[in-house]
Amino acid sequence: MTRRQLTDRRALVTGASSGIGRALAIELARQGVDLVLLARREERLAEVAEQVARLGRRAVVVVGDVTDPVARLNALESARDQLGGLDILINNAGISAHGRFADADPGRLRPIMEVNFFAPVELIRESLPLLRAGRQPIVVNIGSVLGKRGCPHKSEYSASKFALQGFGEALRAEFARLGIDVLTVAAGPTDTEFFQHLIEEHGELPWKESQPVSPERVARATVRAMERGRHEIIPSWRGWLLVTANRWFPWVIDRIMARYG
Repeated sequence: MTRRQLTDRRALVTGASSGIGRALAIELARQGVDLVLLARREERLAEVAEQVARLGRRAVVVVGDVTDPVARLNALESARDQLGGLDILINNAGISAHGRFADADPGRLRPIMEVNFFAPVELIRESLPLLRAGRQPIVVNIGSVLGKRGCPHKSEYSASKFALQGFGEALRAEFARLGIDVLTVAAGPTDTEFFQHLIEEHGELPWKESQPVSPERVARATVRAMERGRHEIIPSWRGWLLVTANRWFPWVIDRIMARYG
C-alpha cells in the first residue's frame, strides 16, 4: 500500500453541507487540503467554507444538485480554475427511502439510483482529465454496509450501494494503470440528518436502530485510509460484524433479516 501525502492537495466533496461530507471537508482541511464543496444548501455550505478558512485552507462553494450535469461541470471548473487542479474526488451525496418494496411508489427507485449511483459514475467520468493530471489521485466513494449485505425495508438503497461497491471494485483494477486509487467506505449507521430527508417513508423500521457513530469518526477513518493507501474500510464495528457474519454464516443472517421482512 502506497502512503499518500495530503498536504496541499485539492479535493472535491459532494454532499458537503452536512453529515459525513461536512466532517470530511473539515478533516481534510486540517490535513492541509484545499476544497471545492458541492451541495444544494448555500447557507450550510457557506458555514463549512468558513470553518475551512479558519483552518487556513481555501474552500470554493458550488451550489447545485449532484445529478445536474451543469452543477458537476461548475464544480470541476472551480477545481481547475481556482485550485489549479484536482487530486481527490469524494462521492458522498446520497438519499434513501424506508418501506417494503411491495408498498413502494414505483417512482422511488429512480431518484435513489440517480443520486447514489449514476451521479457518482458520471462525476468520476467527467473528473478523469483532472485526476490523471493530479498528484497521487484518488476517488473515494462513500458506500454502505448495505452495499455488502442487502436489508429489508431498504431494498432500493441497498441496490444503489451494491452498484457503487461493484463499480468501485471494477474501476480500481482499471485505474491502476492510470495511477488513480479507488477507496470505498462501507459506512454503517451514522449520526447525521440522513434519515430526516427520506424521499419516501412507510412506517417506522421494524428494528431498533443501533447506536450510530459520529460523522467525525467516519471522516477520520476515511482520511487515515486515504493516507495509508487502503482500498476499503468499514468504519463501524457493528458494520464490520454484519459483513463478517454474512460472509461466513449467510444463512444465519438470512434468517435474522427475514424476521423483519
